[in-house]
Amino acid sequence: MTDGIINVNKPEGWTSQDICTKLRHRLHIKKIGHTGTLDPMATGVLPVCIGKATRIIEYYDNDRKTYRACMKLGYTSDTLDIWGNTEKTGGFSDVTEEMIKSAFAAYTGIIEQIPPKYSALRINGKRAYDLAREGQEFEIKPRRITIYSNTVTRIDLATGEVEFDVTCSKGTYIRTICDDIGRTLGCGAVMSSLERTASGFFRIEGSYGIDELVQMTDEELADCIIPMDSTLENLGIVELDDNRFTAFINGNPSGTGYRVVTESDFRAGDGDKYSGCSIYKVYSRGVFLGTGYIKGRDLIPAKVIQR
Repeated sequence: MTDGIINVNKPEGWTSQDICTKLRHRLHIKKIGHTGTLDPMATGVLPVCIGKATRIIEYYDNDRKTYRACMKLGYTSDTLDIWGNTEKTGGFSDVTEEMIKSAFAAYTGIIEQIPPKYSALRINGKRAYDLAREGQEFEIKPRRITIYSNTVTRIDLATGEVEFDVTCSKGTYIRTICDDIGRTLGCGAVMSSLERTASGFFRIEGSYGIDELVQMTDEELADCIIPMDSTLENLGIVELDDNRFTAFINGNPSGTGYRVVTESDFRAGDGDKYSGCSIYKVYSRGVFLGTGYIKGRDLIPAKVIQR
């Protein structure tokens, strides 16, 4: 089976790990992993990396995500969604469409957001949702996230339902957006549905249902696997001279014999041995060899994929 990525449309009720387990059994492959968790009640785009593509999962961290969500006014919840312990508030009879649109319009740009206590964040080595279920008191510090766009698509003041599309950075909790907007409006709000419609390169229009995938033949499945390099939109491109091919695949740096074709928008995060360096896709003779970073004058291999 080809190394690469399958764009899965995760159904409601499945965990992201459930999807990986199902595909692992169908593909008879050990190395498999997803690029970003979706909560069980959420649906939509879940890119799943297969084989050698699991080595590049970290490069999807900074991809923008787009969601289509619905929230219900007049409620609060311990989980910030309709599936938790919900309580009715004083109602939303005083809320107008103009107030709702104004609240969403203000919720854009760089924002300090506090993640939900019922989340997979680790607090002193334990998952926040485990601590919350045990009734323990703990603090979650605000995190800086970016809301690139936020558009209200439907308002029903009779039922209190508000639908919206949001494009955001990693680490954004849509449940928290609903809760924050509800607080701004003074009536409370909980998330009632969530679909991820895009994640970087991947779009809902090109996704496959898990039942559809497991019923495919091996040939049909192979056609669904996307080459990994074509999905790394934020990485620049470096072309190696023919005489540097062997050096790169053996993990050796090149001070010359390469040229930068396009600059990279992706920089390695803190803690990496190439922290702060721009990461590039490296090609030779039209073949994707892996990724590398430039330090001084040297092109240094980061992850060698093709040997």
